[in-house]
Amino acid sequence: MKLSLKPVVATLVLAAPSFAFAAEYVVDSGHSNAQFSVKHMMVSNVRGSFSKVTGKAVIDEKDITKSTVEATIDTATVNTNEPKRDEHLRSADFFDTAKYPNITFKSTKVEKAGANLKVSGDLTMHGVTKPVVLDVEGFNTESKDPWGNIKRGGVATTKINRKDFGLGWNSVLETGGVAVGEEVAITIDLELNKAQAPAPAAAAPATKPAAKTAKDSK
Repeated sequence: MKLSLKPVVATLVLAAPSFAFAAEYVVDSGHSNAQFSVKHMMVSNVRGSFSKVTGKAVIDEKDITKSTVEATIDTATVNTNEPKRDEHLRSADFFDTAKYPNITFKSTKVEKAGANLKVSGDLTMHGVTKPVVLDVEGFNTESKDPWGNIKRGGVATTKINRKDFGLGWNSVLETGGVAVGEEVAITIDLELNKAQAPAPAAAAPATKPAAKTAKDSK
């Protein structure tokens, strides 16, 4: 009786996990940053940024909804172009960078939204974790730099209420209203480098049989 292996092979192929089609990308910190905008004195917007963003994305080329994203923002790198204000933002009134040095995001769901994506996940800031949804543009574009590195980029935007994360400091104005708005608009610009595949391990040299001694030959 001749046994065909074709059905077995087909079953193994169909059962192969999706990560066979996934590739890991690492955040290029030198070309990525997180920006924010908040209302000041009820009349204008103050904008700032965090210059150090790290993280990774695992992108499933076959099914983008199975992709994952993780990012970490260093709160000590906050910059609003005003040193005294930046010092206040690092204090316990706001980010409390000594106690909470990082803001983190970890995706829980990725959905298609036309040509773009909606990425749901957990945002942790000031010791509080809340679900947020990021609107992501441009994540499907890939290019190669002059040194042969594979690149992807994307812009993620969302809005949060800072009081939900325990950043409740404020000052009431004589004319009514408050000094700092509660709603914060966030924009994260990410540039990603495709992780290099590990080099194949070198084959171990063949072990030569030990030379026979006079005692062995007896």
